Amino acid sequence: MSNELSKAAVFDGTGYEPSLFSRSQFVAPKTDYKAVDLHHRNTDRNKKILVVCTEEKYMTMANGKKFSTGNHPVETFVPILHFQDAGYEVDFFTPTGDSVKLELWALPLQDVAVGKIIEKYSEQLAHPKSLRDFTEGNFTSETDYVAVFLPGGHGAMLGLPENEDLKKVIRWVVEKDKLMFAICHGPAALLAAADQEDPENFPYKGYAINGFPDSIDETLPEIGYQPGKMPWFYGEKLKNLGIKFLNEGISGACHTDRKLVTGDSPLAANAFGEMCARVLSEAASGNSR
Repeated sequence: MSNELSKAAVFDGTGYEPSLFSRSQFVAPKTDYKAVDLHHRNTDRNKKILVVCTEEKYMTMANGKKFSTGNHPVETFVPILHFQDAGYEVDFFTPTGDSVKLELWALPLQDVAVGKIIEKYSEQLAHPKSLRDFTEGNFTSETDYVAVFLPGGHGAMLGLPENEDLKKVIRWVVEKDKLMFAICHGPAALLAAADQEDPENFPYKGYAINGFPDSIDETLPEIGYQPGKMPWFYGEKLKNLGIKFLNEGISGACHTDRKLVTGDSPLAANAFGEMCARVLSEAASGNSR
């Protein structure tokens, strides 16, 4: 029918963005963000959340076509709104300090709260801090990072899973008993901890998570969300390292396993952010005693 939305991926001049049909299925004009009451709110301005984003925009698919990706704005900024509600600002990092790449086609254009938080951090998004500089400085900083956040979007699979500096950051998180937050494809970045390492030493071996399923990634080209099949599947690699996926589909499910908090998709952004905020509130409560 002539009024049906096209399932053809949209060429942006270099790569392909999701089809109009797939956007109608996955991109909403507003999020379900809602602030929650927390028993304890952080008041120490030196305590922050370290956010690791991709600086790469295009994923080369199995057929050679390029998928225009980055970090998903809902999965990135709705949790950050909850971090803010818990009393925590964030610092954005990319591997070398190049700008944060976002899936701009997924922006919730009618969401005032998301628009304001993006505006607040616009300078950091354009000029984030460098993971390389952070690790070369032996993690010394006047900022006490209480958690690391790995936002989703297929961009989390670009440049991060094999990044040596991110490997050091993950090991630092585990050794210092800090919190790790990851949503949707964000857990793909955890693969950095296993790069060129004995799989038996993977720090999150035996953990259970919610994440975006490989089985759905396999179907996305059918609706033009991507211009071709995935070059590789992150879930398969994590399972081989001993991580258990709790979900087979996407429903907005979230899970906390020890110091690791995860969510399955953009549908989970609000609940995931709330879960992280409650974990942060509990940590702040313990620190105030």
